[in-house]
Amino acid sequence: MHTPIPDLLRLLVLPVFGWAAWRDIQTRRVANVTWYPLSALAIVLLVVEGWVAWSGPPFAREWFGLQVVVSEWYFFYVAVSLGFVAPLVVAFWWFRAFGGADAKAFLVVAALFPAYPLYHLGEWVFPIQGTVLGVFSLTILTNTVLLGALYPGGLFVRNLMAGRFASVMFVGRVVPWNDIPHTHGRLLETPSGTSRTGADLDAVRMYLRWRGITLVELRERASDFRDPATLPAEPNPPTDGAVSVSNETVTDGGAVIEKRQISDESGYEDPWGAARFLDDIDHGAYGTTPTQLREGLEVLVTEDEVWVSPGIPFIVPMFAGLVVAFGYGDLLSGLLDALGIVAI
Repeated sequence: MHTPIPDLLRLLVLPVFGWAAWRDIQTRRVANVTWYPLSALAIVLLVVEGWVAWSGPPFAREWFGLQVVVSEWYFFYVAVSLGFVAPLVVAFWWFRAFGGADAKAFLVVAALFPAYPLYHLGEWVFPIQGTVLGVFSLTILTNTVLLGALYPGGLFVRNLMAGRFASVMFVGRVVPWNDIPHTHGRLLETPSGTSRTGADLDAVRMYLRWRGITLVELRERASDFRDPATLPAEPNPPTDGAVSVSNETVTDGGAVIEKRQISDESGYEDPWGAARFLDDIDHGAYGTTPTQLREGLEVLVTEDEVWVSPGIPFIVPMFAGLVVAFGYGDLLSGLLDALGIVAI
């Protein structure tokens, strides 16, 4: 038996997601246009396979000379994938479990993979391990979560072997201050100690570019730059904070939560001009508040090494989850089967 043409077309996600994963590692930026072709393919396949399923048995037909095979449970798979998996992904994005590009990528997956594809290679049929529900996008999601869970464990072991003990050793790594301009993630330190709510490093880069200074200059003249009177009369474009400055990628930008003047022990109403900066830019700074930015700058001008959460570039485990799903199938079901537990 030959592999149905729609399932062969679905293999196009592998090079696209492979490129997106590489881009996510390098820049933490994936252009929105990346998902347009796959979204169009998903719509076409939903229409074609929906027509085949609606036409009744047998669930295999020719469509413009192309073989299309659909399960009798097809509409159930579509309902679960678009009615459960897709809203779940949106909820993850809403609660900042992952970024906008990650959500868009997985919405494409939900539309493109409602049912399990079938790939014939000689006498072998892939994926090998299925599930009771048979919703392939759910398999990709669980694979992604399981593979992504290995990352915190790797950070913990790395910090443990280096003798770095802290409450954030599961989610962070120590970075020299001079690597910060080229590092992705979020500070896990404030002047009072480690914290999970530090400044976003993209926001720090935006601030430095807006002022037209480097981190080296900021450290050398920290006492001067704390004074908001030293802010430039005509600030520079802050960009989007990417390590490599580029205006080609459209990103989400985040939302500013706080925009009020706050006094601190420096004696200035707005130390570092943090609130002025956030008021001046025409988009958010990835949720970074004036307080977070001030505290982050204080850490960066006083510490030689800082804890940073590199974050999980989620498209990377998503790509790995896709590859495993195409070849093996559902990791969770396989694990439950090995433990003698009935998968649901």
